[in-house]
Amino acid sequence: MRFGVLVFAAAAAAGVLAAEGGNANQNSLKPLDSHLFHSLNKISPPIVLPDQTRALYTTSRYDPEKNKSFSFLSLLDTVSGESTQLTPEMEGERISSPMWLNENTAGYVFKGALYQHNLQPNINGTLFYNTTVGISSATYRAATGQLFFLADVYSDGNISSVAGYKEKEKNRTDSAQVFDNLWARHWNKWMTPVKANLFSVKVPLAENGGLGQAAREVNLMQGLAPSVDPLLRWEAEGYAVSSDGQHAAYVVRSPSPDLSWSTNVDIYLVPCNGSGQPELLTEAYKGAASNPVFSADGSALAWLQMETPGYESDIRRIFVRNITTGQTHSVARDWDLSPHFMIWSADSSVLYTLVQSRGDSKVVTVNVLTGARAELTGSGYIASIARLGTDRLLAVYTNTTETHDIYTIGVNSVGAPMRRLTQANREKLHDVYLGEAEDFWFAGARNEQVHGWMVRPHGFNASQKYPLALLIHGGPQQASGHAFSYAQWNPNMYASAGFVTVQINFHGSPGYGQNFTDSIRQQWGGLPYEDLMKGVDHVIATYGFIDAQRLVALGGSFGGYMANWLNANTDRFSALVAHDGEFNLISGYYSTDELWFAEHDIGGVPFTANGRPNYERFNPERLAAKFKTPTLFVHGASDFRLSLEQSLAPWTLLRRRGIPARLVYFENEDHWINHAGNSVRWYSEVLGWISQWTTSPPAPSHG
Repeated sequence: MRFGVLVFAAAAAAGVLAAEGGNANQNSLKPLDSHLFHSLNKISPPIVLPDQTRALYTTSRYDPEKNKSFSFLSLLDTVSGESTQLTPEMEGERISSPMWLNENTAGYVFKGALYQHNLQPNINGTLFYNTTVGISSATYRAATGQLFFLADVYSDGNISSVAGYKEKEKNRTDSAQVFDNLWARHWNKWMTPVKANLFSVKVPLAENGGLGQAAREVNLMQGLAPSVDPLLRWEAEGYAVSSDGQHAAYVVRSPSPDLSWSTNVDIYLVPCNGSGQPELLTEAYKGAASNPVFSADGSALAWLQMETPGYESDIRRIFVRNITTGQTHSVARDWDLSPHFMIWSADSSVLYTLVQSRGDSKVVTVNVLTGARAELTGSGYIASIARLGTDRLLAVYTNTTETHDIYTIGVNSVGAPMRRLTQANREKLHDVYLGEAEDFWFAGARNEQVHGWMVRPHGFNASQKYPLALLIHGGPQQASGHAFSYAQWNPNMYASAGFVTVQINFHGSPGYGQNFTDSIRQQWGGLPYEDLMKGVDHVIATYGFIDAQRLVALGGSFGGYMANWLNANTDRFSALVAHDGEFNLISGYYSTDELWFAEHDIGGVPFTANGRPNYERFNPERLAAKFKTPTLFVHGASDFRLSLEQSLAPWTLLRRRGIPARLVYFENEDHWINHAGNSVRWYSEVLGWISQWTTSPPAPSHG
């Protein structure tokens, strides 16, 4: 709702992909407990120095004992693999936007200001650039001495006037907010006149490495047409800058009264010095554009384009534009998978793309002239890539048993082994059980093959019977992946709690062809439900160590909807968990922020004779009298995708009918759990709930 096996086999044989958790004697390993899980180090995508020998990245961690978060900047030698910590651990807001100011000076953003660092270990950086408003998503072009960043400004687009506007707001005598157009709110915030704009500013690095004299900031979005509604102004959702600092391309949603039922997101091209008007590149398409990226020589711009209006999970097509001639062409239109990220090769002949495929995230090369493709990687999950010279990529890789680390990937031969450069959590996880994902396929809905996998529980003994936890992914046009998740749905957290953990990529999941993704339309409670039931049947019949009388199902967003749908349609589960799920499709339509989603996926609108039956068909509330399974509901107060009432209502239903139920409410969360302390509590509540209902006999309810 709005997210090459041979390569790794060879690498493992070479000893470069040793798992962080686990060893030959599995029974001697500790379970992955919540405090350890939440204290793991998380690294950012690396930023490569132009000489290709060094890269910058950040590391962040949470300390559960202190309830504080820390981060620091590191320098990676891409030849030796040696990492040097550059800054002390900094408490609070995470260090972001690592960048190169020149070959001997790094930069980073901390608490809204840009700092420079001389690459000496374990020292603080010095202030390089600051404004009266915080900056974010910053990058620097040393060739021109230009800094680019996003900053929140009011309707005049000027940084200098923000303080005056805020003073007027502070002196208001009322707190009324007045809305004439949708959106009134989006994701987790109410609409305000403050929007993120893209700025450039000349801040040359002084000869002695000190602070240069900053010029006046240039708002690169100033040439866009004025907005009628100040609450629905232009806002940058992403951008790219050519390596020579001559052009920028930014992603914006065109402001209009129909924002809540339009997926029209455009890309504009503009000179970085602000001398010309922004040029709209995507006028021919009313779907969402994303991921603009300039070729190495700055002569071309590529981006990803959805072409179907109103469909947020449409296949992404690759478009390439010649900056000089203005000619644009689409590449690899015969490809049935949907890339979600890409970069150019050094000679601008190839795009290296990331694409989901059968639970993995792979690097696939695409020839920009012919569309010919080749997979460079296989099993596991490539989370990010950066170009490293002419023959390698610097990638962040993960799988079910390994947290995110930085690797190099050769690009000249398919099947070349990856080389590991970092081991962010080796010391923390060397004696911890992390179960591998065991893939399976079965005949699901429409008798089509459906993919899933299983992780065995900690201390596994094949002669024993274990409860099963079915983790249901959200989206629904998202997919579970062979990756280590730091969030609420890491299968090894449930495996360490004693559950056989199963994940199934049901109809609607990406990575299995666009027709498979599209098939969920008007089938929310149909094909996915059938896949999940048949998948559970398959693993019970295949693996004799699963106790069919001790099954639980958990999910968030669409997975939470499915937990409610399971409650109305089956009694095979001992307990359910619905995180920010949907209970009533009709009231959900009227209260959500993005109407296009329901109008496309469910079909039409609920206030017409043609549309109403589509909403009622798979509406859990319609079957409220059939709910019978003990359920834990979790919801965040600032979830504007699915409002709090979507959990309050089924919780009230079960409590009123005398069925055990619990509500966990997070006042400072949205659709997701973003605060580490809340995540610790989330796991405590969820694992406690499903364990309570899978003991034999079940433990008494708390309510």
